[in-house]
Amino acid sequence: MMKPIRLAMSLATCSQATFVPASFVPAIFVPAILVIATFALVILAFPTPVFGAGNGGQEMPPKGSVSEADGLKAWQRIEAVVTHPRCSNCHVGADNIPMWSGPSFDRPRPHGMNVNAGVSRIGVGTLLCSTCHMTSTEPNDVPHAPPHVGLPWQLAPVEFAWFGKSGAEICQQLKDPARNGGRDALGLIEHLRDDASHHGFVLWGWNPGGNREPVPGTLEVHIADVGLWGAAGQPCPPN
Repeated sequence: MMKPIRLAMSLATCSQATFVPASFVPAIFVPAILVIATFALVILAFPTPVFGAGNGGQEMPPKGSVSEADGLKAWQRIEAVVTHPRCSNCHVGADNIPMWSGPSFDRPRPHGMNVNAGVSRIGVGTLLCSTCHMTSTEPNDVPHAPPHVGLPWQLAPVEFAWFGKSGAEICQQLKDPARNGGRDALGLIEHLRDDASHHGFVLWGWNPGGNREPVPGTLEVHIADVGLWGAAGQPCPPN
């Protein structure tokens, strides 16, 4: 009788492996098949850890595994993002007035046309932000046109107000759940990922279009830095 040889399919369909008579498989291929099968078992038994997306939510190194000095270096890069005009102009206080600042302006100034987003932070009762800032995932490729994202345009929650604050002040704010929407470092990362998944304001910061200056680095680098900062205990520079 012919003895069957079990041939491994792809990892995705290994549960549907096929039995093939041994005489149908040239002897020269048998060692190769055994090597491939062994290699697949090794991969399954020893998965490679990945820091970042696609690792079952593992977005941070273990707490305490990053030194305070490296955590402060990570914060410096985070600070360069959150204080950039693409990020800070809509992170304003309870006056609900967005700002215009950056290389295109000689000085920071309130948003033109007397815009006030009101307590709703979207312009209810005054002038809706969506009057000019439509919701769209299309590229922002028209210079001087009102930018748009995949979420309704609005100011950041007032808990996230930091326009005009120092980096040390923003650091203390972002590590304080009472002033950051109830988030720890991992919660901040989840916020970034969720907003980006909707083509929201976070992702727009790196792809603002219209000849606007983007925030430095990339989203993935920023998320990694938040993870390093969190693993180091969220250290902050002195005031």
